[in-house]
Amino acid sequence: MKARMPSPALTLPGALEALQLLAKSREQTGLSPALLELCNLRASQINGCAVCVEMHARALTKLGEPPERVFALGAWCDSPYYSDAERAALALTEATTRLSDRADPVCDDVWKEAARHFEPPAMAALVLSIAVINLWNRLNAATKQVAGAWTAQYV
Repeated sequence: MKARMPSPALTLPGALEALQLLAKSREQTGLSPALLELCNLRASQINGCAVCVEMHARALTKLGEPPERVFALGAWCDSPYYSDAERAALALTEATTRLSDRADPVCDDVWKEAARHFEPPAMAALVLSIAVINLWNRLNAATKQVAGAWTAQYV
C-alpha cells in the first residue's frame, strides 16, 4: 500500500498546528481523554480510516483502557462496558458522523440524551471533537494514508 500523497495536514504550512489548536480547545471542558478517544475511534471505524483506527486504539491502550472497551466499541450498543454518558456521546458521534444516512441525522432524542450528560461547554467540545475526527478521517481516506507507515512516521 502507498499513500497518494503526504497528508495535507502535514503538507500545508500551519494546517497541522491549526488542527492541533482545535483539538486543544476541548481540554478545559472536563471531558475525559478516554471518552474523546472512544468517540474518535468510533467515528474512524464508521469512516473506515485505518490510520485513525490504529492511532485511537493505541491512545486508548496508552490511557489504560481495558482491552474489552477497545475491542467491543464497534458493538457499543450491545456491550456492557460503557457508561450512560459514554453511550450518549457515542450515539451523538454516530449520528454526527453518518449525516447522510437519515433525513434527521442528529435527531432531538440523541441530542437531548447527550445534553443530559454534558454541560454546554462539554457538549460544544464533544461536537467540535466529532467534527475534527471526521475531518482527519476524510483527509486520510482521500489521500489513502497507510496506517502502519503513517503511525510509525508521525506518532
